[in-house]
Amino acid sequence: MDANKQHTIQCQTQNNQPVKHMRKELRIIGIDDGPFFKFRKGKVLIVGTIYRGGSFMDGLLTTTATVDGNDSTKQIANMINNSKKFKPQIRVIMLNGITVGGFNVIDLPKLSKLTKLPIIAVTRKYPDLETIYHTLENLGMKNKVKLIKQLPKPIKIGNVHVQHIGIDLERTKELLKLTTLHADVPEPLRIAHIIASGVVMGQSRGRA
Repeated sequence: MDANKQHTIQCQTQNNQPVKHMRKELRIIGIDDGPFFKFRKGKVLIVGTIYRGGSFMDGLLTTTATVDGNDSTKQIANMINNSKKFKPQIRVIMLNGITVGGFNVIDLPKLSKLTKLPIIAVTRKYPDLETIYHTLENLGMKNKVKLIKQLPKPIKIGNVHVQHIGIDLERTKELLKLTTLHADVPEPLRIAHIIASGVVMGQSRGRA
């Protein structure tokens, strides 16, 4: 499936209904990773904040993935699908970029398929793709270059860049408007970043 088709897919929710109108009570999970300290070694903390719309946090999920590994898609999918309390309520997944733990690349279409949820990956800056490809090739991770190239290119919306799977552009814009309240990034991602960095470092640092 090409990028243009991916942009227009309407992902079916668990109730077999497409995401149509963004209601203020819509449940969203915002996912970010914590800091890590060893190159290609160990685990990285992944935090998912469950938000009702953009202003009220309902819950928290956590998991881990291997630094520079290949298990982020599976780990995140399991984190969401294994939550009997929150999974039935979640309608959209938000990611802080497409990687965790360095170069553990998230397969967005596969994650959407495994969870049956649409995905919005958000970054502040447009990624330097050529540098990323060169670095991955030097590290012997050519398979990850192929994975990234299959994704739709980031689109600038407001002050961020977005890749969306299973949800169209207009609804993506509506959701960003609903959830972006106190910074350039959506609130579920901002708080996931604060929690993840605070747990690992003892205090939060940086910004999502």
